[in-house]
Amino acid sequence: MIPATAVFPLLPDPDQARDWAERELSDPAYQAAQPNIVDRIAQAVGDFFENLFRVPENGGWSPSVLIVLAVIVVAAIVLGILIWGRPRASVRATTAARALFDDDDARSAEELRADAESAAAREQWDAAIVLRFRAFARGLTERGLVDVPPGATVRAFARATERALPALAGDLETGVDTFDDVRYLRRPGTSERYRSIVDLDDAAVRARPIPAAPA
Repeated sequence: MIPATAVFPLLPDPDQARDWAERELSDPAYQAAQPNIVDRIAQAVGDFFENLFRVPENGGWSPSVLIVLAVIVVAAIVLGILIWGRPRASVRATTAARALFDDDDARSAEELRADAESAAAREQWDAAIVLRFRAFARGLTERGLVDVPPGATVRAFARATERALPALAGDLETGVDTFDDVRYLRRPGTSERYRSIVDLDDAAVRARPIPAAPA
């Protein structure tokens, strides 16, 4: 029988094999091949996302994926509202704010009052009366007391104003008649009639709406 050492002359014993392995692994080439701290962090991040989006064995969505998708959808909705707002509501509010008795007018109440005073200073009473009455109406809409939708008539506006500010009922009727006479019937305005519109507007600024009755 031939001895095993004769057939396998290079077969080391366990201690010698361990010594050879330690020497081989201590070679700088092996040390350079080991992953550094950056490699370990990248591997950990990759493992995290792999586990996050891993589909369960039953084929359904994992809870983590559903949470991530829900967050993305909510963020997209919020971003869309912040960028574009609510188009229909914005368009309606802009239209209602500009419309005043069949005319498109974007001026504020203060701007209309200033323009009315300028017309009155030039004794242009027709223009002054129309502008000041529009300032009166615009002031009520700016305070949210009366809504003047596109196409609303002066009479419809007056009825809504009486419900919001009953104390103005008597003077309001006179003011509406004056506006109709000058704006639609082409009757000439006067300084006295302009002053009555100014008094009506000033009274509306001071007036406070009545509280709503309990249901």
